[in-house]
Amino acid sequence: MTRASSRRPGPPTRTERGIPEATVARLPVYLRALTALSDSGIATASSEDLATAAGVNSAKLRKDLSYLGSYGTRGVGYDVEYLRYQIAREIGVTQDWAVVIVGIGNLGHALANYSGFGTRGFRIVALLDADPKLVGERIGDMEVRDFAELEDIVKADRVSIGVITTPAGPAQEVCDRLVAAGVTSILNFAPVVLSVPNGVDIRKVDLSIELQILAYHEQRKSGEAALPEVPELPAMNGLTDLPSVGGGVGA
Repeated sequence: MTRASSRRPGPPTRTERGIPEATVARLPVYLRALTALSDSGIATASSEDLATAAGVNSAKLRKDLSYLGSYGTRGVGYDVEYLRYQIAREIGVTQDWAVVIVGIGNLGHALANYSGFGTRGFRIVALLDADPKLVGERIGDMEVRDFAELEDIVKADRVSIGVITTPAGPAQEVCDRLVAAGVTSILNFAPVVLSVPNGVDIRKVDLSIELQILAYHEQRKSGEAALPEVPELPAMNGLTDLPSVGGGVGA
């Protein structure tokens, strides 16, 4: 996932509690690793075990967790359930966050059908689209509603998080409507960088960028150049050396 937005002024590098943004971005990874350990019946884990499960080095993990407090015991490790709760509380997923999804195309359908939101502290309260052909369609136990109802839904359900899964064209207008309605956090899947005012947090998910990053690493592993070598062009002594393309005057 990439963080890309146009914000006035630039985003801070630390949260209000002084936790670096890079650490905040890793906390959900630690939470997922702790959940997996807990589901496997593991009660305690060393920093090395937890770091391996999270895919980071143990020094970075210990530094990240130090911002939250001292939850480990020397020689014993971390209590998995306790640390999982503390991180979940720090992130805020022990609360019930109301979410709206705007743009019910293929991706919107997929997100609407995802069952993992509810177990992670997020409640999808509305699926919205401006296309009359989609309004009224049922997805699971929810019905797609008209985007024109956005403001009423945000107010009634106290929505603070909006998910944009529209094409690039209408994404900024959708973003502006969400912000004007009172939504202060946005997850953007549209292939465009959105501009938001200060005080609104935005995260961008761009699968093509992630794939390009993987392509870069694959290229480095294979040792191949990104592009084939350009053949050497013949020397041109004058315009008469240029090849004719499609004929010309007098051809």
